[in-house]
Amino acid sequence: MKLGILSFAHLHAESYAHQLKNLRDVEFIGIADDDRARGEHFASVYDVSFFETYQALLDQQPDGVIVCSENVRHRPLVELAAQAGVHVMCEKPLATTLEDGQAMLAACEEAGTLLMTAFPMRFSAPILEVKALLDSGGLGKVLAVNSVNQGQMPKRYRDWFVDRELAGGGSVFDHTVHLADVLRWYLGCEVIEVYAQTNQIMHRQEVEVETGGLLLLTFENGTFASIDCSWSRPKNYPTWGGLALDIIGQKGVVTVDAFRQNLVQYGHGPEHPAWLPWLSDPDGAMVAEFVSAIEERRQPRVTGYDGFKAMEVAVAAYRSAELGQPVALPLT
Repeated sequence: MKLGILSFAHLHAESYAHQLKNLRDVEFIGIADDDRARGEHFASVYDVSFFETYQALLDQQPDGVIVCSENVRHRPLVELAAQAGVHVMCEKPLATTLEDGQAMLAACEEAGTLLMTAFPMRFSAPILEVKALLDSGGLGKVLAVNSVNQGQMPKRYRDWFVDRELAGGGSVFDHTVHLADVLRWYLGCEVIEVYAQTNQIMHRQEVEVETGGLLLLTFENGTFASIDCSWSRPKNYPTWGGLALDIIGQKGVVTVDAFRQNLVQYGHGPEHPAWLPWLSDPDGAMVAEFVSAIEERRQPRVTGYDGFKAMEVAVAAYRSAELGQPVALPLT
């Protein structure tokens, strides 16, 4: 199977490239990037071909591509791949507007190509263990959830993350969608109302987008959940961020932390101490699922529609923060 990467703008592309190089029966055909220097650099790092245009890579007739561009550029790349009959895994958030997200879903449906959203938390061992507990009725009805997806301000990794024109926003777009997706999946129902507050208390002098946010979600089954999506980790924090949930059910309470499987590495310099993950590899399992879905001609475990519904929650959060009142879903 031949797979390629369209754009190396997103830092997660480095992990996906590593996975592609190590998957059996997968040929990583190369990287296309509109930033030539960046594309050539990473093509050299991973010892693959560099393509000067996205179409040039698609002309190689890959089975699938992974889109890792800036958020607002997801739509044209997904549509280009669909037109070429190529399956797509797209980095999150799927899009930054409802119009773009709907167009991407329609393009892949019309072309008969798969569209998967890059939500690695669906493949995290601790997250999966709690999913099994919930499905077995171990907690009974879930009454409320407190969740956090905090991180470092990502400007230190890629400048475009704090550029509203390219990212679509700040911490709300960056960190809401992972938890919105996990919560939809855990509860098996949709969000019907979002109330949000955002601010720039942190990093006010460095960026113009929001750096802190708190969302309050109501689900159609009555469950209430909160999401802290702030860029609140200091630069010297041992890891880029984290994702955790406290789930309160009729039969008990469970706390799950997706990043507690780690070893502490000590050393000199600003990057230490650091947390090094061990055992489970969500990115590896996610990329392998994309490959399997293509091979087996079936929908992936995380679809484009899942990405759209998670993105819709983030869009609703922005509307709510602007209006100062709850916003009903689905959005119109």
